[in-house]
Amino acid sequence: MPLIDLHARNPLEDGRQSARALRIRRGVQALLSELGASHLPELTLASGRRADIIALNRDGSIWIVEIKSSIEDMRADGKWPDYREYCDRLFFATLEDVPAEIFPADCGFIRADAHGAALLREAPEHRLAPARRKAVTLRIAQSAAHRLYAAELAGVDLPE
Repeated sequence: MPLIDLHARNPLEDGRQSARALRIRRGVQALLSELGASHLPELTLASGRRADIIALNRDGSIWIVEIKSSIEDMRADGKWPDYREYCDRLFFATLEDVPAEIFPADCGFIRADAHGAALLREAPEHRLAPARRKAVTLRIAQSAAHRLYAAELAGVDLPE
C-alpha cells in the first residue's frame, strides 16, 4: 500500500480557494517546477498572512506568488505589499481574462491556466536580510515536513 494516496482530496483545497484560483495555482506550480523551484501553496508567514505560493529556488532565493482570480479580487486586496518582507521577488498570477494592466508594475507577472503558466514580467529583486531569509527558509522546510508526515499518516492503515 502506498504511503500517499495521490487521488485523495487535497487538504490544501479547503474551500477558501475558488475553482479559478485553483487553476491558477496548478499552472503556477507547474511553471515553478519547470524552473527547478521547490514550492508550497498556502504557507502562513510569521506575520500571520498566508502566501498563496512560496517558492525556494536553487540559488536560495525566495519568491512569493500572489494569485488573483479576477479584477474584483485584486481591487479588494490591500495586504499584498506586506508579502515583500518575506521574499526576494513578488509576483502576481492570474488567468487570461484578467487584464494585466491592473497589476503593479513593480511586481512580476505570470499568466496561468490549469496546465501551465508563462512568466511575462520578471519581478524586481529586493534581497532579504540574512536573518529573515533563514527564518523563512526554516518555515518552508518545517511546513513541508509536517505536510509530508500528515499525508503519510492519512494514507497508512496501522495494525491494531
